[in-house]
Amino acid sequence: MSRCLDWPGLMQAGLKGLGLLPADFWRLSPLELRIMLGAETLAPALTRARLDELARAFPDVKQEGPAHGADRNAGRPDRGAGGDADGHGRGGDRL
Repeated sequence: MSRCLDWPGLMQAGLKGLGLLPADFWRLSPLELRIMLGAETLAPALTRARLDELARAFPDVKQEGPAHGADRNAGRPDRGAGGDADGHGRGGDRL
């Protein structure tokens, strides 16, 4: 099923209502024009009340041990300043 667009109404809104030039109007997608006209709404801004609600629903809890990913090199040999496991630097020793 196809939906027909009200081109005369969209042109009226774009050219007269928004003051777009015809070339600018025709470069827009129908969705972009709807956004410019305020027909497409975005998610509401996060309010302090909603943030508090989320904080109660998902409280920060202190985990025992290292935080996720904090100790990702555990069990690996110490490579120092970019060297290999034997302590050799990359690109040879330079003075």
